[in-house]
Amino acid sequence: MAAALIDYRQKNYRDNVKRTQIVLTFTVLTLGILSLVPGIRATEPSEVDVNGSGMGEPFAPAEGPSINLPPFRTNQNLTLAVESPDEATQADQLAKQLANPISSLISVPFQANEDWGFGPTGNGYKFTLNIQPVIPISINKDWNVIVRTILPIVSQHDLFYFANLPKDSPLQPQNRSQDGLSDTTQSFFLSPKKPGPFGLIWGLGPALLYPTGTHPLLGTGTFSIGPTFVVLKQEGPWTVGALMNQLWSVVISEHRSSVNQMFVQPFAAYTTKTHTTFTISTESTANWNASSDDGKWTVPVIFQISQILKIGKQPVSIQIGGKYYADSPRYGPTWGARLNFTLLYPTARPPAPVERTGLVK
Repeated sequence: MAAALIDYRQKNYRDNVKRTQIVLTFTVLTLGILSLVPGIRATEPSEVDVNGSGMGEPFAPAEGPSINLPPFRTNQNLTLAVESPDEATQADQLAKQLANPISSLISVPFQANEDWGFGPTGNGYKFTLNIQPVIPISINKDWNVIVRTILPIVSQHDLFYFANLPKDSPLQPQNRSQDGLSDTTQSFFLSPKKPGPFGLIWGLGPALLYPTGTHPLLGTGTFSIGPTFVVLKQEGPWTVGALMNQLWSVVISEHRSSVNQMFVQPFAAYTTKTHTTFTISTESTANWNASSDDGKWTVPVIFQISQILKIGKQPVSIQIGGKYYADSPRYGPTWGARLNFTLLYPTARPPAPVERTGLVK
């Protein structure tokens, strides 16, 4: 008994070390690539309206100037982005743009999620690092395409583990841990540059699921496609809206099941004058192929707090949150936590100084 306990603890330690190495490797690699990028073509945001919501014209034509992305530096002081009135205005605009899934802001979030309560034993846990860049592209004077990509790096333990199984069970040997990439989701939102009737901001287009999973238990083994849609309204400090997509598999690997899945994310966010944003949302998934006994819905209720900061001259957002699963399928999670670190690349440029000629009175 003691030997089995020691073996279990050693294996659990090795799993944690392996998971940490995977996360650090991908994080350092991504940050290194971003720091080496010399420049990127981006759209210019419009002037901010009186309440700082940036709703007048969220996007600008493609002929806007290119911007240079400064290297990510950690040897600078971490400060609130309120050093001057101009920087305070920029920070307020960034906070509002972050609450808008299809804003003109170029952002690279690193979203770490830890969820507990999985599996037949209830002791399973899953760590997911979502790398999800958002790139706005201007296609003409009236329309933009917003490209949102989610690349999940996953480490999970005991999601499919049955305790006290007989040695001659067909489920033996049990694979207790899986680490690697999960499937990648990419969405393309066609969105008007100006809000529509009643000040509504909206976008629609295709969503694609690529079979990038590196383990059968980490991915669906299918290429899936379907529609995606987002609608929201920003007024004063409030942002309220919803995002959804529906995916159907069109190419299925051998011995894999088809995908028929819907994602729904209603959200409400409130941004304070200190650029702190409080958000409540759900990121609900419906697996229409699942039986009623197994459960079709996964419904996490998520409360998050985020703050705009600066590391040197690099604006960033840091977010923390908690999750309670109001509904989940059989062997699904019960609780979760989230930590999100987002690199922000504002596309606005400070106005050029006016050159005065003649005599100054």
